Amino acid sequence: MAAESRRAEQAELAEINRVIESAIDSWGLSERVKRLSLSSYRYQEQDWDHLTFHVALDPQVVGVATWETADADDTPAGAGRALLLHGLYVNPQHQGRGVGTRLLQAAIDAARGGGFGGVLVKAHAKSQTFFANKGFDLLSITDPRRDYPYRYWRAIP
Repeated sequence: MAAESRRAEQAELAEINRVIESAIDSWGLSERVKRLSLSSYRYQEQDWDHLTFHVALDPQVVGVATWETADADDTPAGAGRALLLHGLYVNPQHQGRGVGTRLLQAAIDAARGGGFGGVLVKAHAKSQTFFANKGFDLLSITDPRRDYPYRYWRAIP
């Protein structure tokens, strides 16, 4: 498990993006797809204006979670304000050691502390089991043209 989990500092942006790149490398994408899509996954300095960044360290950055307020159209009816887990990435060498769980818990704690009704995740297809095992429920698709297929929800009591 990571030695520490805390709010990220903007000076750690390059380390954060290296973790994201290493995680994406483990997805089994073709080199062309990685080359074309990687830039859309990297965070920029201006992302600090609307996202909260949280990192896991061991001792360098080995995982990152980012979150923001979710769009009400993406959440279950009557859920109230929700936190959107924008991204959760763990260096593959540190996966299976509780790093992702620790970062997810930080997002859940932030939602609880911020008075949110729950946490919404638009999961990657390969991470569905992780979120299901953490108590998240798969949301049904009501509009196939709009709804992301792997939306998971966990209410915050």
